[in-house]
Amino acid sequence: MDKLTSMKVFHAVARLGSFSAAATELAISRAMASKHIKTLENDLGVSLFNRTTRHLSLTEVGTTYQERVGSIISEIDEAELAITQLNTEPRGNLKIMAQQSFGAFHLSRIITQYKKRYPDVSIDMTLTESLPDLAEYGIDLAIHVGQLPDSSLVARKLTSTRLVVCASPEYLAENGIPNIPADLVKHNCLIYKPRSPLREWGFIVNGADYRQKVSGGVQSNVGDALRVVAIKDYGLVQLPNYMIGLDIKAGRLQAVLEEFEPPERPIYAIYNQRRYLSAKIRTFVDFIYEMFQPVPYWDEWTEQK
Repeated sequence: MDKLTSMKVFHAVARLGSFSAAATELAISRAMASKHIKTLENDLGVSLFNRTTRHLSLTEVGTTYQERVGSIISEIDEAELAITQLNTEPRGNLKIMAQQSFGAFHLSRIITQYKKRYPDVSIDMTLTESLPDLAEYGIDLAIHVGQLPDSSLVARKLTSTRLVVCASPEYLAENGIPNIPADLVKHNCLIYKPRSPLREWGFIVNGADYRQKVSGGVQSNVGDALRVVAIKDYGLVQLPNYMIGLDIKAGRLQAVLEEFEPPERPIYAIYNQRRYLSAKIRTFVDFIYEMFQPVPYWDEWTEQK
Protein backbone atom coordinates (compact mmCIF):
# COMPACT_ATOMS: atom_id res chain seq x y z
CA MET A 1 0.00 0.00 0.00
CA ASP A 2 1.10 3.58 -0.52
CA LYS A 3 3.03 4.58 2.59
CA LEU A 4 2.18 8.26 2.39
CA THR A 5 -1.53 7.42 2.26
CA SER A 6 -1.11 5.09 5.24
CA MET A 7 0.62 7.91 7.13
CA LYS A 8 -2.27 10.25 6.36
CA VAL A 9 -4.75 7.62 7.62
CA PHE A 10 -2.70 7.16 10.79
CA HIS A 11 -2.57 10.92 11.34
CA ALA A 12 -6.35 11.19 10.96
CA VAL A 13 -7.06 8.24 13.29
CA ALA A 14 -4.67 9.61 15.93
CA ARG A 15 -6.11 13.13 15.68
CA LEU A 16 -9.76 12.03 15.76
CA GLY A 17 -9.33 9.04 18.12
CA SER A 18 -11.54 6.87 15.93
CA PHE A 19 -11.19 4.64 12.89
CA SER A 20 -14.76 5.42 11.86
CA ALA A 21 -14.29 9.20 12.09
CA ALA A 22 -11.02 9.04 10.18
CA ALA A 23 -12.59 6.86 7.50
CA THR A 24 -15.45 9.34 7.08
CA GLU A 25 -13.08 12.31 6.82
CA LEU A 26 -10.89 10.57 4.23
CA ALA A 27 -13.85 9.11 2.29
CA ILE A 28 -12.70 5.50 2.69
CA SER A 29 -14.22 2.50 4.45
CA ARG A 30 -13.48 1.70 8.10
CA ALA A 31 -12.02 -1.63 7.00
CA MET A 32 -9.64 0.17 4.61
CA ALA A 33 -8.57 2.57 7.35
CA SER A 34 -7.83 -0.39 9.63
CA LYS A 35 -5.88 -2.10 6.86
CA HIS A 36 -3.69 0.98 6.36
CA ILE A 37 -2.82 1.05 10.08
CA LYS A 38 -2.03 -2.66 10.21
CA THR A 39 0.22 -2.34 7.15
CA LEU A 40 2.01 0.62 8.73
CA GLU A 41 2.51 -1.25 12.03
CA ASN A 42 3.84 -4.31 10.19
CA ASP A 43 6.29 -2.18 8.23
CA LEU A 44 7.51 -0.42 11.37
CA GLY A 45 7.43 -3.54 13.55
CA VAL A 46 5.65 -1.70 16.39
CA SER A 47 2.13 -1.15 17.75
CA LEU A 48 0.96 2.41 17.22
CA PHE A 49 -2.36 2.16 19.10
CA ASN A 50 -3.65 0.62 22.31
CA ARG A 51 -6.95 -0.93 21.32
CA THR A 52 -9.83 -1.95 23.59
CA THR A 53 -13.48 -2.54 22.77
CA ARG A 54 -14.35 0.95 24.01
CA HIS A 55 -11.19 3.00 23.71
CA LEU A 56 -8.41 3.77 21.24
CA SER A 57 -5.22 5.52 22.33
CA LEU A 58 -1.70 6.01 21.04
CA THR A 59 1.18 3.97 22.40
CA GLU A 60 4.33 5.78 23.47
CA VAL A 61 5.90 4.94 20.12
CA GLY A 62 2.69 6.00 18.39
CA THR A 63 2.79 9.40 20.11
CA THR A 64 6.35 10.02 18.89
CA TYR A 65 5.43 8.84 15.41
CA GLN A 66 2.36 11.09 15.37
CA GLU A 67 4.50 14.16 16.09
CA ARG A 68 6.85 13.37 13.19
CA VAL A 69 4.06 12.37 10.80
CA GLY A 70 2.12 15.52 11.66
CA SER A 71 5.10 17.69 10.66
CA ILE A 72 5.62 15.77 7.41
CA ILE A 73 1.95 15.98 6.39
CA SER A 74 1.87 19.68 7.27
CA GLU A 75 4.86 20.35 5.00
CA ILE A 76 3.30 18.30 2.20
CA ASP A 77 0.02 20.24 2.54
CA GLU A 78 1.93 23.53 2.43
CA ALA A 79 3.86 22.42 -0.65
CA GLU A 80 0.67 21.35 -2.42
CA LEU A 81 -1.01 24.64 -1.52
CA ALA A 82 1.95 26.62 -2.87
CA ILE A 83 1.88 24.71 -6.17
CA THR A 84 -1.89 25.11 -6.43
CA GLN A 85 -1.60 28.85 -5.86
CA LEU A 86 1.11 29.13 -8.51
CA ASN A 87 -1.20 27.40 -10.95
CA THR A 88 -4.28 29.45 -10.04
CA GLU A 89 -2.90 32.81 -8.85
CA PRO A 90 -0.40 34.66 -11.07
CA ARG A 91 2.83 35.10 -9.11
CA GLY A 92 6.56 34.55 -9.42
CA ASN A 93 9.10 35.51 -12.08
CA LEU A 94 7.95 35.41 -15.73
CA LYS A 95 10.81 35.18 -18.25
CA ILE A 96 9.80 36.56 -21.65
CA MET A 97 11.75 36.67 -24.91
CA ALA A 98 10.80 38.65 -28.01
CA GLN A 99 12.24 40.10 -31.19
CA GLN A 100 13.80 43.48 -30.51
CA SER A 101 11.46 45.67 -32.52
CA PHE A 102 8.24 44.13 -31.24
CA GLY A 103 9.49 43.98 -27.67
CA ALA A 104 10.67 47.58 -27.62
CA PHE A 105 7.54 48.94 -29.31
CA HIS A 106 4.85 46.91 -27.61
CA LEU A 107 5.86 44.43 -24.89
CA SER A 108 7.13 47.25 -22.69
CA ARG A 109 3.74 48.96 -23.04
CA ILE A 110 1.85 45.71 -22.35
CA ILE A 111 4.00 44.77 -19.35
CA THR A 112 3.23 47.99 -17.49
CA GLN A 113 -0.50 47.41 -17.88
CA TYR A 114 -0.25 43.70 -17.00
CA LYS A 115 1.69 44.53 -13.83
CA LYS A 116 -1.09 46.83 -12.64
CA ARG A 117 -3.50 43.90 -12.80
CA TYR A 118 -1.07 41.23 -11.51
CA PRO A 119 1.43 42.92 -9.17
CA ASP A 120 2.75 39.61 -7.75
CA VAL A 121 4.34 38.69 -11.10
CA SER A 122 7.83 40.04 -11.82
CA ILE A 123 8.92 40.32 -15.46
CA ASP A 124 12.32 39.45 -16.92
CA MET A 125 12.32 40.44 -20.61
CA THR A 126 15.08 39.58 -23.10
CA LEU A 127 15.04 41.06 -26.60
CA THR A 128 16.82 39.18 -29.38
CA GLU A 129 16.38 38.45 -33.06
CA SER A 130 16.94 34.72 -32.59
CA LEU A 131 14.53 32.14 -31.22
CA PRO A 132 16.64 29.89 -28.96
CA ASP A 133 15.57 26.72 -27.19
CA LEU A 134 13.16 27.95 -24.52
CA ALA A 135 13.89 25.15 -22.07
CA GLU A 136 17.67 25.52 -22.42
CA TYR A 137 17.52 29.22 -21.60
CA GLY A 138 14.79 28.92 -18.97
CA ILE A 139 12.34 31.08 -20.95
CA ASP A 140 8.68 30.78 -19.96
CA LEU A 141 7.24 32.55 -22.99
CA ALA A 142 8.42 33.94 -26.33
CA ILE A 143 6.68 36.30 -28.73
CA HIS A 144 7.55 35.48 -32.33
CA VAL A 145 6.71 37.44 -35.48
CA GLY A 146 6.48 35.30 -38.62
CA GLN A 147 6.02 31.64 -39.43
CA LEU A 148 7.13 29.18 -36.77
CA PRO A 149 10.48 27.53 -37.52
CA ASP A 150 9.53 24.41 -35.55
CA SER A 151 6.06 22.90 -35.76
CA SER A 152 6.60 21.03 -32.48
CA LEU A 153 6.47 24.29 -30.53
CA VAL A 154 3.35 24.98 -28.48
CA ALA A 155 1.97 28.24 -29.81
CA ARG A 156 -1.08 30.47 -29.75
CA LYS A 157 -1.67 32.98 -32.53
CA LEU A 158 -2.18 36.43 -31.04
CA THR A 159 -2.72 38.53 -34.16
CA SER A 160 -1.08 39.39 -37.49
CA THR A 161 1.09 42.20 -38.79
CA ARG A 162 1.20 43.88 -42.19
CA LEU A 163 4.22 45.15 -44.11
CA VAL A 164 3.40 48.77 -44.98
CA VAL A 165 5.10 51.32 -47.24
CA CYS A 166 4.86 54.82 -45.85
CA ALA A 167 6.44 58.27 -45.78
CA SER A 168 5.77 61.59 -44.15
CA PRO A 169 2.96 63.70 -45.67
CA GLU A 170 5.57 66.40 -46.36
CA TYR A 171 7.79 64.01 -48.35
CA LEU A 172 4.83 62.80 -50.41
CA ALA A 173 3.64 66.35 -51.05
CA GLU A 174 7.07 67.27 -52.40
CA ASN A 175 7.92 64.05 -54.28
CA GLY A 176 4.54 62.62 -55.27
CA ILE A 177 2.62 59.51 -54.20
CA PRO A 178 3.61 56.20 -55.83
CA ASN A 179 0.59 54.51 -57.42
CA ILE A 180 2.20 51.15 -58.27
CA PRO A 181 5.33 49.42 -56.92
CA ALA A 182 7.30 50.28 -60.09
CA ASP A 183 6.95 53.98 -59.19
CA LEU A 184 9.36 53.38 -56.29
CA VAL A 185 12.34 53.69 -58.66
CA LYS A 186 11.65 57.45 -58.65
CA HIS A 187 11.84 57.68 -54.85
CA ASN A 188 14.40 57.67 -52.09
CA CYS A 189 13.73 54.35 -50.29
CA LEU A 190 15.13 53.66 -46.84
CA ILE A 191 16.72 50.21 -46.72
CA TYR A 192 16.15 47.81 -43.80
CA LYS A 193 19.32 45.67 -43.85
CA PRO A 194 18.04 42.50 -42.09
CA ARG A 195 15.60 41.94 -44.95
CA SER A 196 16.56 39.40 -47.59
CA PRO A 197 17.06 39.98 -50.48
CA LEU A 198 18.50 43.40 -49.72
CA ARG A 199 17.21 46.38 -51.76
CA GLU A 200 14.04 44.58 -52.85
CA TRP A 201 10.58 45.16 -51.45
CA GLY A 202 7.91 42.49 -51.74
CA PHE A 203 4.37 43.07 -53.01
CA ILE A 204 1.39 41.24 -54.49
CA VAL A 205 0.64 42.38 -58.06
CA ASN A 206 -2.20 40.76 -60.02
CA GLY A 207 -2.40 38.02 -57.42
CA ALA A 208 1.26 37.01 -57.69
CA ASP A 209 4.41 37.72 -55.68
CA TYR A 210 6.34 40.67 -57.03
CA ARG A 211 9.78 42.00 -56.09
CA GLN A 212 10.56 45.65 -56.69
CA LYS A 213 14.14 46.88 -56.66
CA VAL A 214 14.58 50.01 -54.54
CA SER A 215 17.44 52.33 -53.67
CA GLY A 216 18.09 55.23 -51.35
CA GLY A 217 20.57 57.20 -49.35
CA VAL A 218 20.05 55.59 -45.90
CA GLN A 219 20.13 52.00 -44.74
CA SER A 220 20.10 50.52 -41.24
CA ASN A 221 19.77 47.23 -39.38
CA VAL A 222 17.37 48.92 -36.92
CA GLY A 223 13.86 49.51 -38.17
CA ASP A 224 13.13 52.25 -35.63
CA ALA A 225 16.04 54.29 -36.98
CA LEU A 226 14.53 54.21 -40.46
CA ARG A 227 11.13 55.04 -39.01
CA VAL A 228 12.56 58.25 -37.52
CA VAL A 229 14.31 59.13 -40.79
CA ALA A 230 11.00 58.70 -42.63
CA ILE A 231 9.17 60.90 -40.12
CA LYS A 232 11.84 63.53 -40.79
CA ASP A 233 10.72 63.72 -44.44
CA TYR A 234 13.68 61.90 -46.00
CA GLY A 235 12.04 59.03 -47.89
CA LEU A 236 9.78 56.00 -48.10
CA VAL A 237 10.17 53.00 -45.83
CA GLN A 238 8.59 49.53 -45.75
CA LEU A 239 8.15 48.32 -42.17
CA PRO A 240 5.74 46.15 -40.12
CA ASN A 241 2.66 48.11 -39.13
CA TYR A 242 3.37 47.43 -35.45
CA MET A 243 6.37 49.77 -35.92
CA ILE A 244 4.67 52.59 -37.80
CA GLY A 245 0.93 52.13 -37.15
CA LEU A 246 0.76 54.64 -34.30
CA ASP A 247 2.69 57.18 -36.42
CA ILE A 248 0.19 56.76 -39.26
CA LYS A 249 -2.69 57.16 -36.81
CA ALA A 250 -1.10 60.36 -35.47
CA GLY A 251 -0.48 61.76 -38.98
CA ARG A 252 3.31 61.64 -38.79
CA LEU A 253 3.42 59.08 -41.59
CA GLN A 254 1.09 58.23 -44.47
CA ALA A 255 0.60 54.72 -45.92
CA VAL A 256 0.85 54.17 -49.69
CA LEU A 257 0.55 51.17 -52.04
CA GLU A 258 -1.77 49.42 -49.54
CA GLU A 259 -3.56 47.45 -52.27
CA PHE A 260 -0.23 45.79 -53.15
CA GLU A 261 0.83 44.76 -49.64
CA PRO A 262 2.39 41.27 -49.26
CA PRO A 263 0.60 38.65 -47.13
CA GLU A 264 0.23 39.35 -43.42
CA ARG A 265 2.65 37.69 -41.02
CA PRO A 266 1.34 35.96 -37.87
CA ILE A 267 2.42 36.88 -34.35
CA TYR A 268 2.59 33.96 -31.92
CA ALA A 269 3.01 33.37 -28.22
CA ILE A 270 5.24 30.31 -27.80
CA TYR A 271 5.76 28.25 -24.65
CA ASN A 272 6.99 24.84 -23.55
CA GLN A 273 4.24 23.48 -21.30
CA ARG A 274 1.78 21.23 -23.12
CA ARG A 275 -0.63 20.43 -20.27
CA TYR A 276 -0.54 22.39 -17.00
CA LEU A 277 0.11 25.98 -17.94
CA SER A 278 1.07 28.14 -14.96
CA ALA A 279 -1.18 31.06 -14.08
CA LYS A 280 1.52 33.64 -14.83
CA ILE A 281 1.94 32.36 -18.42
CA ARG A 282 -1.76 31.78 -19.02
CA THR A 283 -2.82 35.22 -17.81
CA PHE A 284 -0.07 37.03 -19.72
CA VAL A 285 -0.96 35.31 -23.00
CA ASP A 286 -4.67 36.00 -22.41
CA PHE A 287 -3.86 39.63 -21.57
CA ILE A 288 -1.93 40.17 -24.82
CA TYR A 289 -4.59 38.42 -26.88
CA GLU A 290 -7.33 40.65 -25.43
CA MET A 291 -5.32 43.79 -26.19
CA PHE A 292 -4.99 42.78 -29.84
CA GLN A 293 -8.69 42.10 -30.45
CA PRO A 294 -10.59 42.77 -32.65
CA VAL A 295 -7.63 44.54 -34.28
CA PRO A 296 -4.30 45.49 -32.68
CA TYR A 297 -4.29 49.00 -31.29
CA TRP A 298 -1.43 49.93 -33.65
CA ASP A 299 -3.64 49.10 -36.65
CA GLU A 300 -6.71 51.09 -35.60
CA TRP A 301 -5.98 53.71 -38.27
CA THR A 302 -7.04 51.11 -40.89
CA GLU A 303 -10.48 50.88 -39.28
CA GLN A 304 -10.85 54.68 -39.38
CA LYS A 305 -10.38 54.99 -43.16
